Amino acid sequence: MRLKKFIYFFLAFLILTGSNGVLWSEVRKEGSPVTMVLTGDSIITRRLSVYSEPEFLKLIDLIRAADVAFTNLEILFHDYEPYPMHESGGTYLRAEPALARELVWAGFDLVSRANNHAGDFGVLGMELTTKYVEEAGLVHAGVGRSLAEAREARFLETGKARVALISCASTFPDHARASKSRDDIPPRPGLSPLRYSTTYVVTAEQLENLRSLLLAWGLNPPREGDQLMFMRQRMIKGDFPEIKTTLNQDDLTEITAVVRNASGLADLVIVSVHSHEQGRDRFSPASFLVDFAHAAIDAGADVVVNHGPHVLKGIEIYKGKPIFYSLGNFIFQNETPLRLPQENYETYRLGEDKHVADFNEARYSSDRRGFPSQPEYWESVVAQLKWKGKALEEIRLIPISLGFGQPRWVRGRPVLAEPQLGKKIIENLRKLSAPYGTLVEFKEKENIGVVVLPPDHP
Repeated sequence: MRLKKFIYFFLAFLILTGSNGVLWSEVRKEGSPVTMVLTGDSIITRRLSVYSEPEFLKLIDLIRAADVAFTNLEILFHDYEPYPMHESGGTYLRAEPALARELVWAGFDLVSRANNHAGDFGVLGMELTTKYVEEAGLVHAGVGRSLAEAREARFLETGKARVALISCASTFPDHARASKSRDDIPPRPGLSPLRYSTTYVVTAEQLENLRSLLLAWGLNPPREGDQLMFMRQRMIKGDFPEIKTTLNQDDLTEITAVVRNASGLADLVIVSVHSHEQGRDRFSPASFLVDFAHAAIDAGADVVVNHGPHVLKGIEIYKGKPIFYSLGNFIFQNETPLRLPQENYETYRLGEDKHVADFNEARYSSDRRGFPSQPEYWESVVAQLKWKGKALEEIRLIPISLGFGQPRWVRGRPVLAEPQLGKKIIENLRKLSAPYGTLVEFKEKENIGVVVLPPDHP
């Protein structure tokens, strides 16, 4: 009897230890490459899965084939249970809850939610979106019932890697910002903020002109010296006009602490920032955003992806890690919401008898102004990255078209760009990336761009 028990025990030991060895060698091969797809803003108000054009399905297959696929979710999901807030991030954005599953159908598994539309329909709108996003199976970050929850990293488990996502925004209405609690006050639900301060540098002559204007208006006499407050903005004297932005140190400290923690809990860390702010023009980032991206990587981030301006901006490789200063649009269906609050109509002096089509006509003047009139809002890329462990091996840039010039109920859905347009998009991104010392090449046979990693790349 004892011999039989020993044999059973010995066989079980062999099976378990043998299985354990085979299991780990299969699931977590050392240095197994991980593919990652990153996209910009997704404002989805119409179904995707009903379409079957080859250039659309090829793009969907590319996303589905990735181990990790990310987009910025710039929409709320609900059935109009919540009321609109007095202030929004622009157009009040909402879509039917079933569309959350369309993103899963397309292959996405990670979404950022800290952006200027997170609070369009208040706390209830945010909470309902959380409900539908989680029911669809998407991992999301950037909003929460408190500042701590909005700040925290969320994790995606894959067979090849555990990936952390941290999401914050520098552009948002103040009411959407999450807060801390006190012993006697509960926290405010909202988004994870990345605040900054702005200083406007003007010449000595311009400063004196502003001072004279304040005096002419009969406002409080401005102080003498090299600076003054004008329309609640700080103006200082300098050699030439420029705009300087400085990070809020509390936000920087809190977010980088989250990044450091996540880097000890995951194979790869993605930091997402939603930022409309610009540098010298709308195709360059604000200086605070560059500082933040560098600080995030110093704290342990593997990639920083920015979005918000709806146009492409340059790519920087910092200490071997990529920074995408804007990936533009991925889905841009902001013209086809079902309903809009009266505040949007009042912006264009439209009465209560008007509807969404009237709003679009007033805003875009038969597509002669705004987003529909400028192709750069409808031309973008999907970034395809390959990692081996923590080392970045490859960045491919897949040019896409969102249908510039198509009717508003058609445009906004991405397809692979045709070769001539693809070359134009990559050439534009090459120029935008050059100031960071980043070389982007166009591969004509594949109709893609590639980032040429430096020889000393880790």
